[in-house]
Order: sequence, then C-alpha cells, then structure tokens
Amino acid sequence: MDDFNQNQGERQAKGSKRPDRVTIMEVGPRDGLQSETKILPTQQKIDLISGLVEAGLQEIQVASFVNPGILPQMADADLLVAQLPKRQGVVYNGLALNIKGVERVAAAGLKSIEVSMSASEAHSRRNVNMTLKEAMAQAGLMIRLSKEMGMLIRAGVQCAFGYLNEEAIPFERIQRIVDGYLDQGIEILVLGDTTGMADPIKIHTIMERMRPVVGDLEIALHLHDTRGLALVNVQTALKYGIRHFDASLAGMGGCPFAPGATGNIATEDLANFLHINGIDTGIDIKKLARCSQSMEAFFEKRFSGKMHRLVQ
Repeated sequence: MDDFNQNQGERQAKGSKRPDRVTIMEVGPRDGLQSETKILPTQQKIDLISGLVEAGLQEIQVASFVNPGILPQMADADLLVAQLPKRQGVVYNGLALNIKGVERVAAAGLKSIEVSMSASEAHSRRNVNMTLKEAMAQAGLMIRLSKEMGMLIRAGVQCAFGYLNEEAIPFERIQRIVDGYLDQGIEILVLGDTTGMADPIKIHTIMERMRPVVGDLEIALHLHDTRGLALVNVQTALKYGIRHFDASLAGMGGCPFAPGATGNIATEDLANFLHINGIDTGIDIKKLARCSQSMEAFFEKRFSGKMHRLVQ
C-alpha cells in the first residue's frame, strides 16, 4: 500500500488529468428502487424524478426494462417514461438486459440506453440466466439494435472488480467483453462494482490496463459502498481523469442478485466530496437532500447516505 500511495503521482502522469467537472448519472429511480419490496407509485416516481431534475441532475436512469414478475418495482417503466418532465439538457436513460428490453426502451421513446452484462459466470447465471458466452452474444445483438434505433449507448461490465466468493475476475475476461463493445460502437463504458469489492489498488490496476484498450472512450464507474470504500475509490479514479460516476440518492440500492451488496455511493455524499475538492457537478445538495428525505419517509427506513440528514 505504501508503494501505491508513493507512486500515485507518477502513475497519474501518463496523460491523465483530474477533471474540473464531473457528471453524475443518478440511478436511484432504477438501482435505488429495484430492491425495495414496497412499491413506489408511478406518480411519486415522477415527482421524485422532477425533484432530481430541479436539483441539477442532468443524467437520470429512470427504470430497467425487465420482466415485471422478477422486478415488480419496474412494472410501470413504460408508463413512467411517457410522463417524465421535459427539460432541455436532461438525458433520461433506461437499462436493458435482453433484446426485448431494448425494444421496450426504444418504444418508450428514450434516446439513451444502458446495455449491461456481467464479467462473472455465477452472477450472469443468477442475474440473466445466461452463460457468459450467451450473454456476450446477446450484448452484441442488443448494441446493434440500439444503434439501429438511434439511441446513445452506455455499455456496462457488471462485477468488474469481483463477485462474492468467486475467484478474482481475470482482466482478460473483462477485456474480451469490452473489445466486443468497442467492435459494435458505444458512447461510454461503465465499469460496475456490483458487489462493492473495489478498492484503490483494484481501481488503479484496472484503469492502468483499461485505458490503452479503450483509447479516448469515456469511462464511467458505478460504485457501491458495501465496504465503505466508495469515496476513496472515487478519489483514485479522479487521478486517472474519470469524470463520469453513477450514484443513487441517499445511498439507496443494491443488486437483488448479489447477496450482501449494499447501496450505491450516495449522490449527495459524492457531490459534496467533489465540491470540497473543487470539482463542479451542477448539483444543488439541499434540493437533492429533500428528495432523499422523501424516500426515507416513504420507505420508513434510513438509507446509508449521510449528507441528506445534515442539510436543511
């Protein structure tokens, strides 16, 4: 660890620059809600998203277009999109895990989609009931269809930093997935810490090896705070010029198919951390905190975030 800290400046010098502005993709309406058994009514979801827009969020993942029998919280995805508030400069995104999901995202009228697959064989089978080989083949078809339908594509690699008791995910496997994405053409690559197993050394290792693979393509990190390391991981990623992060208001969320994976990094905690470091996000933390407080009131529970309880 000492060598890692001592050499951070040297490692950063390989063409990376800490950004002056970071874009946060708010995933609360999707990732934040999907593990909650109490269903948030459609109108309250719309009110929540409207509040997020008022708080300055310009990228919001509003729903996953999946089998409602598996994720009942997402059963109203199509109806929800039809009623989203229109705001110049705000991009709404939908997550799809199969071809039918892509078709639904397009039919709903969204212009941005996230296509995602896992780098873990075990997680892939639990999450989408597919082997890695099957998931990779389908991901290629999904990206081609998304491009045909004129959508901007975020392509995700879930469990990029590990999965529970499985052996470490080989970088070569991640690279095969990413190479497949690059062959199809995508706008941004999302590396997901689905089970919160990332740490600064893992962030460093993957960033060092991934940048030569993707060139100038933007990389986003989807971090969970399972082990309390999310903000430390952000600090490391910033040194590699990463300027896109996913986050969820109040720290809501967690993958229902990854036992023990707690919520995402809290959006207001991340925004506060970035602001302290002189990095702009465009987010009004006080307005965002009201959204988080409303979710705690509705679900009658405390989420893991901190800043929403400290601001009035």
